[in-house]
Amino acid sequence: MLVPMAFKLPESVLVVVHTPRLDVLLLERATGGLWQSVTGSREPDDPDLEATARRELLEETGLSMGTLIDWRLVNRYEIWAQWRARYAPDVTHNVEHVFGFTVAQQTVATLDPAEHVAQLWLPWQDAMKKVFSPTNRDAIGQLPQRTLR
Repeated sequence: MLVPMAFKLPESVLVVVHTPRLDVLLLERATGGLWQSVTGSREPDDPDLEATARRELLEETGLSMGTLIDWRLVNRYEIWAQWRARYAPDVTHNVEHVFGFTVAQQTVATLDPAEHVAQLWLPWQDAMKKVFSPTNRDAIGQLPQRTLR
């Protein structure tokens, strides 16, 4: 008997991990060599988006000690063709919720090699230039203003 494939929910989080000095942690995807912040889809059993953000932080970096802030910034974008098969056939767009996660200092993340193969801490200006996602670039660009609040 075939078990139906569980599709990803078209709702995700983007978590910009940074220090008080605004150095940003970037992760290199295992496929394609693309750099990004922590990202991930909401799971059906996640009680809320903060839980999704904390789960993704732990899964992708091993980080749990820090301050998580919901930026209350929501992006809607078209899912790239190479990732569309992960979603139900009628799904074309994703809704992304942006969070910031402040850690006291640069730290070594524990990576899942199936997802990420390298990590890099960069000043926010350089991190903006390195990420592939426009919404990730925009979020990092907002970091100085968001940390002044």
